[in-house]
Amino acid sequence: MRSAASKSLPVIRPLTAADLGQVISIERASYPYPWTKGIFEDCLKVGYSCFGGMIDGQLVAYEVHNRGADEAHLLNLCVHPEFRSLGLGRLLLQHAIDHARAMGCVVMFLEVRPSNAAAIQLYLEAGFDVVGRRPSYYPAEQGREDAVVLRLALLPAAFVS
Repeated sequence: MRSAASKSLPVIRPLTAADLGQVISIERASYPYPWTKGIFEDCLKVGYSCFGGMIDGQLVAYEVHNRGADEAHLLNLCVHPEFRSLGLGRLLLQHAIDHARAMGCVVMFLEVRPSNAAAIQLYLEAGFDVVGRRPSYYPAEQGREDAVVLRLALLPAAFVS
């Protein structure tokens, strides 16, 4: 990885199979229980929305979301540790929200580890609300960790059931 200092603006673009090596590298640098290459390959194959965040031509972040009926589900949002706190996570999140709206979704859901305070803060600042908990959702050192479920209305409240 290069230095986080950059003079160019971040660029968001669709991910391709050619990006998966770098995606896996970022995933492994970020999580103790990373997604496998096969999971990312499947996401691309079935047509999930997969976007990468580039700085100076280098892939340093990504997000994956899908659509079912009029709901979007943010499945993964990750920024390489060396490039955090530069606003790229916020930019990718907003891109995912805008993309879901453009696809006609009226709500977006996501799960996050309760121990991931920075991510929870990002989602709350973006307007997500906590709507539930999924017990034993994530693998953890001491067995399993719950997930906090968050929801964001993508259309005016009058249109959301």
